[in-house]
Amino acid sequence: MAKRRNFFRPDEPLKHADHHRPKTRRDFIAQGFQAGLGTVVGTSMFSLFASPREAMALSPDIANLLSPCGITAGAGKIPFICFDLAGGANIAGSNVLVGGQGGQMDFLSTAGYSKQGLPGDMIPGLEEVTPAVGGNGDHTNSQLGLSFHADSQYLRGILERTSPGTQAAINGAVVAARSENDTGNNPHNPMYAINMAGANGELLALCGSRSSESGGNSMAPAALVNNEVRPTKIDRPSDVTGLVDVGDFGALSSSEVVAVMESVSRISDEKLARVSTGLSNDQDVKNLVSCAYIKSAYLAEQFPDPGFLDPATDPDIVGANGIFTVDEFNGDREFQKAASVMKLVVNGYSGAGTITMGGYDYHTGDRATGEMRDLRAGRCMGACLEYAARKGVPLMMYVFSDGSVFSNGMTDDSIDGRGKGVWTGDNQQTASAFFLVYNPGGRPVLIGANPEEQAIHQQIGYMRGSGDVETTSSGDRPNPAANNVNLLVQTVMLNYMALHGEQSQFESMFTSRGLSHGLGSAGMMDRITSFEPIVDGTII
Repeated sequence: MAKRRNFFRPDEPLKHADHHRPKTRRDFIAQGFQAGLGTVVGTSMFSLFASPREAMALSPDIANLLSPCGITAGAGKIPFICFDLAGGANIAGSNVLVGGQGGQMDFLSTAGYSKQGLPGDMIPGLEEVTPAVGGNGDHTNSQLGLSFHADSQYLRGILERTSPGTQAAINGAVVAARSENDTGNNPHNPMYAINMAGANGELLALCGSRSSESGGNSMAPAALVNNEVRPTKIDRPSDVTGLVDVGDFGALSSSEVVAVMESVSRISDEKLARVSTGLSNDQDVKNLVSCAYIKSAYLAEQFPDPGFLDPATDPDIVGANGIFTVDEFNGDREFQKAASVMKLVVNGYSGAGTITMGGYDYHTGDRATGEMRDLRAGRCMGACLEYAARKGVPLMMYVFSDGSVFSNGMTDDSIDGRGKGVWTGDNQQTASAFFLVYNPGGRPVLIGANPEEQAIHQQIGYMRGSGDVETTSSGDRPNPAANNVNLLVQTVMLNYMALHGEQSQFESMFTSRGLSHGLGSAGMMDRITSFEPIVDGTII
């Protein structure tokens, strides 16, 4: 008789006896019945055509209208990519270490780590019988600056895709923060906040993973939503090239396409001048229509070959010397999606992006299912970091999930289960989020005059010995985000701005828009800021 598998393959849907049948798109993504799609987000329906290069072929009367139509250079901020692991993935303990008040290496109790999926013979701080290569010899690994469990599959995937030089230029921080389980209603997604902090691109303001308001599986904080940067879905590399495809004009030369679009613009302007829309903002509406044609002409001139944007033909991404082999890239839609987003963001065509990966509601009574999915996520994370290194630009990469999981202590001793605790069910108390920063100039420096101070800047908030997030906030260890996902987004935004040396402008970013923030005084914000600035001025 054939032996029944007791785990789910990475692309297999998760069928939980204790969950209702999936009804919404978020349910289908979280349980792996539907893949998290790749999407691109623009500043508006007309903003897909911005580019910083100077127009050379456009006639003077059209070229003079580029600036009034908002065709300007990208903002030059640090590229930002976040991973939205839909369903409640494990982050704390078995992947990134989250310790007590002293930081990551202020280890939790054995019971606390058991809840986070680590059996007693694999807990951090315990000497390894056979030390893992590159690790610290005590089930921890600090190769990326931020400390991971030595057998973290996120870490394994990242190290697999990055060179030693890239690894040496990475550092990170973790935030102990609860979020609701198995729901897209967590206002988790930071895209609008990052855009508010100045992130923009040559073609797009943002890129994301779904045609949702946030661009990902989880929602964005309602107060930060800006309809001018609402997502447009991209599902594959061909959709990326489609951003600059002139369609039926393809048989014409670039200069002929520009000439046709310029003529259409002039005809349109003449007709618009003779009619009234009857709207109070009549001229604004006419300007939008006019600018759409002008931006189309500019796009055709600046990107005459759509293949220029194709991640599948980028030798740094796919091929003998690429991050992915041809077979890997063609055989895994998650790799294609990640490559499409990172191609846009790292090259500055988009200021920031979300990559949603589905199927992370993996409390299936085994450990192998989650380990294989975590490994693939790690490979995609590593691909983004390595691509930034190859292009010589910094990158901030943020990873979060809606809720988390826990283990009851039973282990999965299969090859892929790796002897770790099976994921038994959902548990928002064990949730966390983390970010990694790559700096081509060298490993980002933590704030703090000594290792003890640096340790508490590398871990925002902390966990109780039981393995649960400490939700109270004290003067010494403030963590406004511990029990408030809106403030988690603000914390990420603050740290993004701090990498540019602009954290002092954080409050004015909100007040200038009639908004308020919840991160407290300047002194408290200093305590929840992780790194010294890594750039000064524009970088792209």
